[in-house]
Amino acid sequence: MERLITYRRLLAEWTERMNLIGPKELDLFWSRHVLDSAQLLRFAPDGKRWVDLGAGAGFPGLVLACFLAGTADAAVHLVEATGKKANFLEAVVEELGLPAKVFNCRIEAFGAGEGWYDVVTARALAPLPRLIAYAKPILDRGAIGLFPKGANLDAELAAASDVLNGGAYRADVLESLSDPRGRIVRISKAA
Repeated sequence: MERLITYRRLLAEWTERMNLIGPKELDLFWSRHVLDSAQLLRFAPDGKRWVDLGAGAGFPGLVLACFLAGTADAAVHLVEATGKKANFLEAVVEELGLPAKVFNCRIEAFGAGEGWYDVVTARALAPLPRLIAYAKPILDRGAIGLFPKGANLDAELAAASDVLNGGAYRADVLESLSDPRGRIVRISKAA
């Protein structure tokens, strides 16, 4: 809990200097952002190695790293192309002593990353078809994808039908704890 409290403080301080999140979003830190991020752990309870694409202000990656701190062999890799956001992520990781590593690069350059991952995630990054394309190198190595999505999910699933109906991946829609209109899309390689 202390790590999350310090993370919130750092987020507030850095947001004053640069636009990490909107001013009203800080009020929703616990009820929306932390809950929305932490709920992913229930869909991958054995997941120790995570990668967050387009990590931004650290949702869900930094929250996951806070919860995984102290777990043997846990690692969260945070991929962020924008330098100032990557600097923020690095500052939080260092101050909190999190089991995380920041990659200041474009997702395409990150590719399959370092080693293997249990889970790839991204929040508010791109529509589902593009998320699947970004995550493909990681998914193809056996990771599952957990992507929080909002009310527009049906349209995103329809747009991703070519990828999903091609048989390489399957999508399961899971209930969100943080938003009655939200869902979590779990993407996995088809058997």
